[in-house]
Amino acid sequence: MAEHYQAKLVVLHIVEEWRHPSADFAGSAADLNEFYRQLLETGRWRLQEFVKNHTHEEIQPELVVKKGTAPDLILSSAQARNIDVIVMGAHGHRGLDRLLLGSTTDRVMRTASSPVIVIPPLDSMAVGDDLHSIRRLKRVLLCADFSENSAWALDYAISVAAEYDAELTLLHVLEQSSNGNSIEDATTRAMERLDKLLPPKVERLTGKVKTAVRVGKPYRELIQYALEESPDLVVMGVRGRGALDLAVFGSTTYRVMQLACCPVLIVYARPLDQGNEMSIATNQAPPVIPLNLLTL
Repeated sequence: MAEHYQAKLVVLHIVEEWRHPSADFAGSAADLNEFYRQLLETGRWRLQEFVKNHTHEEIQPELVVKKGTAPDLILSSAQARNIDVIVMGAHGHRGLDRLLLGSTTDRVMRTASSPVIVIPPLDSMAVGDDLHSIRRLKRVLLCADFSENSAWALDYAISVAAEYDAELTLLHVLEQSSNGNSIEDATTRAMERLDKLLPPKVERLTGKVKTAVRVGKPYRELIQYALEESPDLVVMGVRGRGALDLAVFGSTTYRVMQLACCPVLIVYARPLDQGNEMSIATNQAPPVIPLNLLTL
């Protein structure tokens, strides 16, 4: 993405303070300072090797190594550098152990104010034979629940799809009901609402927009649809800071982020009370993103 957008790429590595298993052997303040100095030097060397092995000559990232608490430093670095998108990898943990133990990705997800792209574990993705090939986005999937959250996310989905000349699918999931007729009517109404979501002037996406409605548990249907259609990116909207803390087990966004087979872009809705109108409501051009990326 950095190469496509000609964006500045910042690659950040954190040496966790007080958490390294060898830190218990440091007997004095001087020993501890020397211990962390060596850890930082090793971190810089490993980061240089990592970036050298995983980037192209066209990309010259800025490498940053810091000591402290990872989530706090990630968030503060993103804010200080005016980062447009944070890119993080998800681990393969599932269920309660993930919540109790926590992870850097989870904590950043719950508090970040900028969009976050979460990359699933490698064994969950169909990445092809060349792991270092340039990623071309051909299919973008937006999960739409007709809220202001998904309205802002749609702006990002439109922008990404237009930039990559990709196909855009708008998917809505209806909760199950025992009344077959009402579901059929609800499906028809949902399809009509999906058709009306796109602004009138999205010329670059002409003929490349699809709509779909599924019935069932939202996160299950979203994940199943992604497995069937193999999108290159899933885009979802949440309320913003702290939204995932409200009911983490019941959060569709959180579960899709955990279980998806492709990268997930989480977009936080802009508060209307700050004077930021949704561009969908005003038919303005969608935002162009990203300009700066922070990858962890």
